[in-house]
Amino acid sequence: MTKCTHCQDCTRNKHRNDTEKKYLKTRLNTIEGQIRGVSKMVDDDKYCNDILIQLLAINKSIRSLSTDILKGHLSTCVVDDIKNDRLEVIDEVMELIGRLS
Repeated sequence: MTKCTHCQDCTRNKHRNDTEKKYLKTRLNTIEGQIRGVSKMVDDDKYCNDILIQLLAINKSIRSLSTDILKGHLSTCVVDDIKNDRLEVIDEVMELIGRLS
């Protein structure tokens, strides 16, 4: 994928310390394991209700992780943008919250 050189948004990054990365990777690995488990349930012809219950658990895990990342985003990236007079970040956050709900 080629990086766009026309706008700042294409090059924005978020530095995460090792503790944050480990936490996020652990959560993502757990979700990945849950998905593999559901795939095996399908292969094993498990009852639809049991599969749906597991899918609901995956959805809850993803929403919980999304909430954690949003909290971190608000307390770091958004605060920094506001301090640097990049107030359009507020519209960006409002759109993001709408997409998450």
